[in-house]
Amino acid sequence: MGGRSKDQRNVSAWRPRVPGVVEVFHAHYTEYAYPMHVHDAWTLLIVDDGAVRYDLDRHEHGTPHDTVSLLPPHVPHNGSPATPDGFRKRVLYLDASRLGDELIGPAVDAPDLRDPVLRRRVGQLHAALALPGDELEAESRLTLIGERLRTHLRPRGDEDPVPRDPVRRDPALARRLRELLDERVVAGIGLEEAAALVPAHPAHLVRAFSGAYGIAPHQYLMSRRVDRARRLLLAGRAPADVAGATGFYDQAHLTRHFKRLVGVTPGRYRASGTRRG
Repeated sequence: MGGRSKDQRNVSAWRPRVPGVVEVFHAHYTEYAYPMHVHDAWTLLIVDDGAVRYDLDRHEHGTPHDTVSLLPPHVPHNGSPATPDGFRKRVLYLDASRLGDELIGPAVDAPDLRDPVLRRRVGQLHAALALPGDELEAESRLTLIGERLRTHLRPRGDEDPVPRDPVRRDPALARRLRELLDERVVAGIGLEEAAALVPAHPAHLVRAFSGAYGIAPHQYLMSRRVDRARRLLLAGRAPADVAGATGFYDQAHLTRHFKRLVGVTPGRYRASGTRRG
């Protein structure tokens, strides 16, 4: 039989251990329309399937899948499906101080941002937030997203409608961060703490490190941890023990990064060394 599917409302929500992120919210709605309401946080929204139609400050907007929508705190808005099959969305609620009150007006005027780079980065951030142990990656991605959002909302010349990432070289700063990461391979460190110790603005710190070494800080840290894990696995340690000894959240966290960098699981890697013994 044809006809429209029954109303579906599937959601998942959690609060990650990442400064500035109040809540992560994923939802799939087929018919549900939520009424006018406000949040005390910034709402950073991407739609993966379908589209949302919403009113913000008495003006109608839409969220096709190639946009990023940024709704400011304390400004009423609603939302309803704009396509027959509803919509699937991923939302980040960011602490109100993350972007600053001076950006609320520009966000009300232009909440939907067409920026493929920003859209991809928001998706990558969601992926990192879903994986315990990858908080440094999430913090790094969030600080670069915040920088790009601020650039969108500040006045620019007509000749440059899409913000460009600034090129910032600072090899001395990059070296200090690398030394800090080397000191805390197992314990790890958050981006805000690292930025306070160095000191530097978090976004500048990430860009300086990536520009100097061709790898992001979180990638460097995971590479160092995997190297330590390889040595311990070849010494006969069990993967579960190795995970804790090298700073990974759990064995699954070790396996994910180990397989990405080495091409096999820790168990297979350990077994290969045992066969030669």
